[in-house]
Amino acid sequence: MTRNGERVSPERRRLLASALYAAAGSTVGPLLSPVFAQNSAERLIISGASGQLGGLTVEELIRLGVPAERLILVSRTPQPLEHYAARGAAVRYGDFTEPESLSSAYAGGTRMLLVSIGRTRLPRPEAHGNAIRAAVDAGVRLIAYTSWIGISHGETGGLAPDHAATEEILRGSGAAWTMLRNSIYMNDVVNDAAAMLAAGRVTVPENADRITYVTREDCAAAAAAVLATPNHENRAYDITGPEAVGPRELAAAASAVTGVAIEVVSAPAGPPSPFGGPGVTSVSRDFEALVGRPPTSVRQLLEARRGELLAARG
Repeated sequence: MTRNGERVSPERRRLLASALYAAAGSTVGPLLSPVFAQNSAERLIISGASGQLGGLTVEELIRLGVPAERLILVSRTPQPLEHYAARGAAVRYGDFTEPESLSSAYAGGTRMLLVSIGRTRLPRPEAHGNAIRAAVDAGVRLIAYTSWIGISHGETGGLAPDHAATEEILRGSGAAWTMLRNSIYMNDVVNDAAAMLAAGRVTVPENADRITYVTREDCAAAAAAVLATPNHENRAYDITGPEAVGPRELAAAASAVTGVAIEVVSAPAGPPSPFGGPGVTSVSRDFEALVGRPPTSVRQLLEARRGELLAARG
């Protein structure tokens, strides 16, 4: 996980996640995972386990009481995961662009989180397809894929085409599927709020987007719930924050958290955002149904990182 361009240690990541769980009213104690209560033979694969979302999902599964020895953690860079191996998890190398690496990486797994990847030397749907086929060949019965909220609202541009193509591959794979259609990550708005506080003002175009940002921690909690609880086969979930937030709302939240006034200056409409569309403005209750608590709000995220905001203000 990175913050302001720097690597965040697993311990720091756990502390930030715990602060967000506490702010959202969630307990951090271990719970018994229903999937493992019913079937101790289940083994969960986390692709991209050393990445930001994958790493948070691993930590959330352990928090839920999933035994480490039931986890198969796959990454192109498995070295940072060795502390999980010491606890009994299987840590393996796997690269979507090297299909020959995937069959052994996924061996023994029954349920899998397929974290969508960035650009590689292969088109993303092709790389994702390599992972899906290898998982099915290895005997994986359920694949949960981190997709894009816009697909639920008929979007065909921007981020939608690659995710829609991957969803089509997954539906035709023969495995049960779950689509986790995530909204835009909220975590980066902390930097935006810090910049507003440092300047003491923000300029807001008339057409500024309001977005239902969602934290990575909440996306990880939703993914862990799908892997660790039953009855999510062949369903799509929209994972959003609790409200649509634009620059004005972000400035108000930052001021409320820090006590520092931020002047909001209106400006003429600017160029449209590449993320604009009905998907990013929609609010879904799917997260709360999956996890049992409301999603983290922008105000709660800023409260959890208040010290950083005050430091940016100086």
